[in-house]
Amino acid sequence: MASSAGLALCGHALVVRGGSRLLATSTSSSDDDSLFIYDCSAAEKKSQEHKGEDGQPVDQGSDTVLASTFSKSGSYFVLTDDSKRLILFRTNPWQCLSVRTVVRRCTALTFTASEEKILVADKSGDVYSFSVLEPHGGGRLELGHLSMLLDVAVSPDDRFVLTADRDEKIRVSWAAAPHSIESFCLGHTEFVSRIFVVPNHPELLLSSSGDRTLRLWEYRSGRELHCCPLTSLQDPTEPWSDKRFAVSRITYWSQEDCVALSCDGPVVYIFQLDAAQRQLVPKQLLTFQHRVWDAAFKEGHGLWVLQDCQEDPLVLFRPVGGQWQSVPESAELKRVCAHVRVNWAMLEGCAGMDSGFSSLYKAACDNMTAYLRKKEQRLQQQLEKRRQAPPPGPSGPAKKMRAGASARGCSS
Repeated sequence: MASSAGLALCGHALVVRGGSRLLATSTSSSDDDSLFIYDCSAAEKKSQEHKGEDGQPVDQGSDTVLASTFSKSGSYFVLTDDSKRLILFRTNPWQCLSVRTVVRRCTALTFTASEEKILVADKSGDVYSFSVLEPHGGGRLELGHLSMLLDVAVSPDDRFVLTADRDEKIRVSWAAAPHSIESFCLGHTEFVSRIFVVPNHPELLLSSSGDRTLRLWEYRSGRELHCCPLTSLQDPTEPWSDKRFAVSRITYWSQEDCVALSCDGPVVYIFQLDAAQRQLVPKQLLTFQHRVWDAAFKEGHGLWVLQDCQEDPLVLFRPVGGQWQSVPESAELKRVCAHVRVNWAMLEGCAGMDSGFSSLYKAACDNMTAYLRKKEQRLQQQLEKRRQAPPPGPSGPAKKMRAGASARGCSS
């Protein structure tokens, strides 16, 4: 799956990634204005040459970052690229700890709550675990699906591993025995693009899908609590309102129980989680002049949005009078934007790249329409043949019969 630009926040650390590079800095004015830049194309590569069945070298990828995330405390950061590498960093100070190889290209990854392991989901449907404490250790197969995995999450107590796949399913497995399935959360009608366990309500799960809905679950029982169509916040007159899309990021602000969703378009959806009533309340639709690449909350600070605009690559929103409004005069925003503008080259290749979900939609199969169309074509062909056939008349079979009859009459 292709990956566009990405944004990650944890504490004062902020990471912007694009192409094969990442840029890490701090949002705090008290920290020094230092940058950490890492380019995956310069990372360690496997020494052996991969060859296919025909003996020719197999494409090793373009080093594009596919997925990345912080650990819960922000002490670690991990990414995976399309050259099948898993790269682990320490964040204070920033340092690359290891470069490991994964079996297949990955679609999502997460840290366990204890920060002892990294769980990596791949396109073949498998989840592997990699040790954080032993940064050079190999991966271990934990569980598998029969379909491509699109996201993976863990419960806050590390008891459950949750996986979302292309075939509309969310599976809840026991972490200690992944073959033991606690439940399935079923209800989406298209691929499940993202899942998110609510940290301050650890029994609840949020999920998004290509069916353009945001759903709330009690995941241990597999019970759907609420389904909220994203179209409830859309203006039907907007040119993009009838476009198929899937959410590429679910981010959450525990302080206000606020949920923000970004997708492949110029909008960010804002919902309120009413945990007592077990429902989601649509609050606001933030619209932009440029495509939104990613969005992330910083606890107690606001919503950061990364967009396809070199002049204003990042926008900061804060709640004012019940509505989210941009804060253009923020000193930390100006400082971070200046860093991104200087390194804009790493984001230029993301401009025309989609989120990778467009190929995952179910193909429509309307056999009746095709049958009726072919039937109509056959009827038209038969009608055309009849029009071109010579009409019956004196020169046809009747004339020959009369000629034969008169010959027999003469012979008698």
